[in-house]
Amino acid sequence: MSSVIESIERKQLRRRPSFQAGDRVRVHFQVVEGTRRRTQVFDGVVIKIQGNGARETFTVRKQSFGVGVERTFPLHSPKIEKVEVASRGDVRRAKLYYLRDRVGRAARVRERQYTGAEEHELDDMADAQGLQEEAPAEAIVPETGEVIAPQPEEDAAVAEQPIDEAEAADAEAEPAEEPTASTEQAESDEVPPASNS
Repeated sequence: MSSVIESIERKQLRRRPSFQAGDRVRVHFQVVEGTRRRTQVFDGVVIKIQGNGARETFTVRKQSFGVGVERTFPLHSPKIEKVEVASRGDVRRAKLYYLRDRVGRAARVRERQYTGAEEHELDDMADAQGLQEEAPAEAIVPETGEVIAPQPEEDAAVAEQPIDEAEAADAEAEPAEEPTASTEQAESDEVPPASNS
């Protein structure tokens, strides 16, 4: 494929959690009904992943009122808000078409026992996301076209000042509680416990 097309496709790709066939996932995707847009969740088992790059798709199967329902999603579609991996499946196939013939409990996929390797993979993804969030966002002034990078020292100083002022205002607004006449009367109305002698 042309390097120009590959570079354009690479820009279209989105970050996704790592999942494979047999995993139970929750896909949050947008549904447009007339002028209304809402998020719908499709929860099921991934039975296949195919393609690569911008054309990569995955198929999710679930049982709905005793009927098997399959839905194929483009992995990098902007309509998909997020994909959550609910559990990892223990399977030895890349395509789980045999689940179509099974009904009820036989259609379930055994859950894989937790391994420590996945923990490191998730930590690496969290670190990568943290680095992206920490990187300062650059602002472009539309009139001049200049790129302005925010200064972290100034931002931190500005962020600390309102907090200190707010704490001082809260301290002044909350005087120490003094017993009022109604609480003193309620305390005096209490009857001491009777002794049984």
